[in-house]
Amino acid sequence: MGRWSSFADVTLSRRTLLASTAAATVAGVVSGCGSTTPSAPHIPAQATGDAGGRTPVRRLATAETREGFAAAGAPAVVQIVAHPDDDLFFMNPDVVQNLSAGIPVTSVYVTDGGSFGVNGIPGRPTPEPDIPAYVSSRQQGLRQAYALMLGARLFTPWERSVLPLPGGRTAEVNRLEYGGRTAELIFLNLRMHAKNGARTVNLTRLWSTPGVTLPTQPAPESTVQQKYTYTRKDLIETLVFLLSRRKPTLVRTLDPDPDTQLHDERHPRGSDQHGFSDHPDHTAAGLFAWRALAEWGGRTGRGTQAPAFQTESFRGYYNQRWPKNLPPATVALKALYLNAYGGDPSWECGNTSGCGDYAFGQDAVLRSMKGWARSTHRRYPNSGPKAVAGTGGALTVYGVLGTRLARWTGDLSGRQSPPEDLAGGPLAPSISVVRTKDGRDLVFALRFSALEGTAGANRREIVMLRQRSAGGAFESSWVSLGSPESRPWRTRLTGPPTAVLGSDGRVHVFARNGAKSVSSRILGTDGEWSPWVTLPAGRIQEGLSATVDGRGLIHLFGTSANWVEHWSQRTPTGELRKGTRRFAHQPGDVPDAITAPDGSVLLGYRSVASDEVIIERLAAGRAKRWTTVAKPQMAGYGRVSLVDGRTASSGNGVMAVPAGIREDLAYEISGGHTSAVGTRTSMLTVGTAAALTVGTDTPVSVTMGLDGAPRITRLRDIRTS
Repeated sequence: MGRWSSFADVTLSRRTLLASTAAATVAGVVSGCGSTTPSAPHIPAQATGDAGGRTPVRRLATAETREGFAAAGAPAVVQIVAHPDDDLFFMNPDVVQNLSAGIPVTSVYVTDGGSFGVNGIPGRPTPEPDIPAYVSSRQQGLRQAYALMLGARLFTPWERSVLPLPGGRTAEVNRLEYGGRTAELIFLNLRMHAKNGARTVNLTRLWSTPGVTLPTQPAPESTVQQKYTYTRKDLIETLVFLLSRRKPTLVRTLDPDPDTQLHDERHPRGSDQHGFSDHPDHTAAGLFAWRALAEWGGRTGRGTQAPAFQTESFRGYYNQRWPKNLPPATVALKALYLNAYGGDPSWECGNTSGCGDYAFGQDAVLRSMKGWARSTHRRYPNSGPKAVAGTGGALTVYGVLGTRLARWTGDLSGRQSPPEDLAGGPLAPSISVVRTKDGRDLVFALRFSALEGTAGANRREIVMLRQRSAGGAFESSWVSLGSPESRPWRTRLTGPPTAVLGSDGRVHVFARNGAKSVSSRILGTDGEWSPWVTLPAGRIQEGLSATVDGRGLIHLFGTSANWVEHWSQRTPTGELRKGTRRFAHQPGDVPDAITAPDGSVLLGYRSVASDEVIIERLAAGRAKRWTTVAKPQMAGYGRVSLVDGRTASSGNGVMAVPAGIREDLAYEISGGHTSAVGTRTSMLTVGTAAALTVGTDTPVSVTMGLDGAPRITRLRDIRTS
């Protein structure tokens, strides 16, 4: 077995790397499709506003209400992906974090991953195609990788059984329980490439073209040897069935709406779909998953309750064209499991057809120029709870449960109301909340307004829900702000909104548009909305952050491939213009910005391929006066949430709460020193934390656990020095 002879006993090195990474490492659209599963109701839109030159908004008719959210069961994760290895490349280290914490993980593989059947071995002649054997070898590779993630030996035997599915179909289920940890792998085995007459059929055509069917391809060693065919309706019905069976509290999907991409000599197309930044199967699997989530979460009727699950979507091939965002220890851990998946033809794994996807073994993923192992990017990087502080320690938390808006009310003691169902779904998991000067909350979200196969019937829109009065109930219907993109298919390129209250009382809503720049819409003090306008050019990743400095000027930030993009006002009533690009440090992930007690802007973001976080300060009203405050080392990956760490009389300290770690930790940065504060726990969270100051001097973080409940952590009592 050569250099891999000790791989089956790699548990110790796995735990060492895991420790260093965890000390160094997260309703109305589905009308129609003829499913027997009850679908969410279609919500018609009614135009409002006047015709006097103003841009109208649309009021969405009230959806049928339900009796709140169902009680969440024990934390459990379901992942719906296109191919064997999508979870290992694009969702780790989250997967191994879940398993290591004892959270059961079920991975559903929609296609067989058979491609053209060539299991190529680096440095050797290309073998003859054998699709069934390649399918089997990739599935064996998955068993090897998951065994290792569970802490078991590489070739630990799995329980392999048959799962009955709707329509008389079956699927192979592999299950392994080890040391109190459980993984389940479900293989639907739809062909990646099949013939329907003279046409080649794939998952994309199954999604988009009426009448198309896809056959399955069982592996030679599989417990399922029958072949089936799936229609679009059949696959949606099957995914809804699997969600209902497992009742997960967290569902991971691939990116349903990838960026557009120019393919040229510098950016070759490879396996991308034409004009986009990802594999077509990844996109189709993401769309099928979100359609199933909308149906499962959107069921209505007397006595029904919304299932209390959260969602996360992950980028795919996008990772090769943006900065790498994982620190070295996390990359090493990720590569460890990909090596196990890739395997080697000399291994004695007990699977006749092969022992992995050989092209990805023996550190090939670390040598690859595409660098997929070096990044894990969320499609909605600002996802997670949003919190607003009231008087007397009151705290209101908003989040997305069951693809619907939920609200919790409580205080710093940790007392919270049950989640209130505010409907609106299906919503992406990233929302934004603004409290107006009269104390009312406005909640903004990105809604999957249509999830049909054809391009014109697959739309996204920015929506808003308004509170009737301060601290009171919300209006009965949501309002659509539309999209900065006018062509229906391009609305899918719209990012989730980031909103901020200007010092003049106007509410500014920002969203990334299809050209990867920023568009804005403004709610005036007269209650009227401006048209969508595009800000001066900038090419950014998803994930915006906005704040208002001490002089009342709005600042907006996003990260490009090489720097931080900045827009700002020159006067409190002026338009946003390009600010100073920050070239000092290459960002590895999206930013967070807050206003310090002295009125300056504090900006935090991770440095590329590092666990170093850059904290920078911009003096109030000084568009070019940037200084680097600190460069602390922080565990995890993804966005870092900032909060004031000092009162106005005691300096400009800042506290940072990182995402992508197991501990509920924060870091205090002051005077060039960094120290960890908060409570060390083994709790896993979903999305990024909301960080805010309650009252005058109590910084807190609000996180969402895998059980769908907010956790409030008082970071520490800050006293005036």
